[in-house]
Amino acid sequence: MELQVLVLRPIFFFFFFVFLTILQQSSSARVLTITKPDRHDYAASARWLVSQNSWGVLSTLSVDHKGAPFGNVVSFSDGLPEKGNGIPYFYLTTLDPTARNALKDQRASLAISESPLGTCTRDPMNPTCSKLTLTGKVKEFFLIDTTKKLTVKCFGLYLIIMFQLLILEGGSEEAEVAKKALFTKHPEMMDWPKDHDFRFFKLEIIDIFLINWYGGAKPITVDEYLHAKS
Repeated sequence: MELQVLVLRPIFFFFFFVFLTILQQSSSARVLTITKPDRHDYAASARWLVSQNSWGVLSTLSVDHKGAPFGNVVSFSDGLPEKGNGIPYFYLTTLDPTARNALKDQRASLAISESPLGTCTRDPMNPTCSKLTLTGKVKEFFLIDTTKKLTVKCFGLYLIIMFQLLILEGGSEEAEVAKKALFTKHPEMMDWPKDHDFRFFKLEIIDIFLINWYGGAKPITVDEYLHAKS
């Protein structure tokens, strides 16, 4: 009897350790709404990473450190579930350096990984664990309250803002899309302090860097990316 206990004990601990490992991985992974595409479909793979992730590292050029790169973890969304458009939207406060940097110099990049999704069991730097960097310009845009009447003075100021500030094409229509996308994926945002000057931004993509297998970066144009099925 004692011999059986001695034999079974290490086996029990082995399977218990495996169970805990699986449980930890499953608890940290996100619930995926779209199946991972074929790795040879580079544009779809990039869109999948953006649609399924909820956060990434947004790097801007630091105002406080003479243009040195400043990376910061930020939450984002590219649209409603299963209806993403591939464009990352952000809800940033000017109390944070990232928003202030972007307002001064729009150049930025967003880096995301497959690792948080739980579909990759290798090291995040392993080429089989997909990673994506979107480079472009972070642009602020505004929600226009159409229920309020504008005075001549306010309307003139509004026109000046429209021409002088860098606003999203499509105006408040895309702003509403961004708001719904962000608040659906990150409902906590709706309760963030109103006096913290949170603003809506998007990343206007200029270049795409994708690693999803061996062989270096995969060729993807911005047009291919934006028109791919995620």
